[in-house]
Amino acid sequence: MKMVVCGYCAASWRRCVVMSLRLLFLLPAGLPVRSQGESQSDNKQMDNITIRQGETLFLSCSQGDFVTHTAWLNRSSILYAGEDKWSVDSRVSLVTLNQDEFTIKIEDVDLTDEGQYICAVQTSSRPRTTSVHIIVQVPPKIVNLSKDLVVNEGSNVTLMCLANGKPEPAIGWRMLSPSDDSLSSDNEVLEIPFISRYRAGVYECTAANEIAVDTQTVELTVNYPPSVSDGRDVGVTLGQRGVLQCEADAVPEADFEWYRDDRRIFSDFDGIEIEDAGAFSKLTFFNVSEADYGNYTCVAINKLGSANTSIILYEIIEPTSSTLLQGPGAVQDGNSGTSTVFTPTCLLLIILLQLLLKF
Repeated sequence: MKMVVCGYCAASWRRCVVMSLRLLFLLPAGLPVRSQGESQSDNKQMDNITIRQGETLFLSCSQGDFVTHTAWLNRSSILYAGEDKWSVDSRVSLVTLNQDEFTIKIEDVDLTDEGQYICAVQTSSRPRTTSVHIIVQVPPKIVNLSKDLVVNEGSNVTLMCLANGKPEPAIGWRMLSPSDDSLSSDNEVLEIPFISRYRAGVYECTAANEIAVDTQTVELTVNYPPSVSDGRDVGVTLGQRGVLQCEADAVPEADFEWYRDDRRIFSDFDGIEIEDAGAFSKLTFFNVSEADYGNYTCVAINKLGSANTSIILYEIIEPTSSTLLQGPGAVQDGNSGTSTVFTPTCLLLIILLQLLLKF
C-alpha cells in the first residue's frame, strides 16, 4: 500500500483529510465528500495541549460504534492508520486501539513536534475528525556567553549573554562574587565603564522562563599597578636576627627588589636572605652587624608600574649589669658620661654637716 499525501486541495482542510483517507483506505466511491457547510462530517477541535521538551505526549480520540477506518495525522503526514505504523519516527508508537479509544504516543518530544494533529475516523455513515494543537515549551539554554576577561583598570567592559527557549527567556546579569546588588542588568548586555579593581570578580548570567532557569558565570580580572604598605622600622640588637617586611597590592602580583641606598641587595649576600611569597617579601639578617644598620628600600614592580617604601634598621642597646645596679637615684653626668649615686645615708650626713657649720 502506498502513502498518498494531499499536495493541494481547493476544498477545505476537512475535505482534504477525507480525500486522503478515502485514497488510503479505499473507501467506497459512492461515499459522498461533502463541503464545509454540510453537516454529514463532524469536526471537533480540542483544547491546546502544552508539553515540555523531552516529555512524552499521548494523543487520544474516541472511536464509537461502526468504525471502519481510523488514522492519526500530523501536518498531512499519516502517523498511524489503524494498527499500521506509517511514521518512520521510532519515538512514535501505538498505545491503544479498540472500539472506544485510539491512542498513540510520541516520546522525547521536541520543538519540531509542535503543530496540528488530527484523528480521522470513518464510520459507516460519515467521517469524523478531532484536531488538537500541540505547543512545545523549551527550557532556557544559554548559547552565547562572553569568555573570561582580563582587562586593565580604567577600561570599558561589555559582557554579553544570549539564550534560547520557549517561551522566550528573560536574561539578566549580576555580580556574584563578591556580591554587589548595585551592579546588575535586566537584559543581555552588562556595561561597566571605567572599571576599577573593586569590580573584579565573578559575574552570573541568568536565563529564565516559566519552565526552568539556566545560569553561567564569567570571571573578570582587573589588572592594576602596585601599591605598597608603609614600611615599619625595625630595631635589632647587635648580633641578633633581624627581619624587614614589605607588602604590596597588585594584579598581576608584584615582583620585589630590595635596595640599600642605591645598591640592590640580592639573596645569600653577606648573610642576607630575601624571600618572596605572593604579596609579601622578607629581607632577613641572620647576624646583624654595625654595617647593617641604615635605611632600606623595598620596590614592588609589575607590568603596569611600581611603588616603593623605606624601612630603617636601627640598633637597640641592651642594658649592662652596671646600669642595672645604678637604679633610680643615679644622676647622669652629661659631660663625662659618669654617674654619681647619692644614697639616703650620704644625704643625711651632708645635712648634719651643714647644720654644724651654722653654729
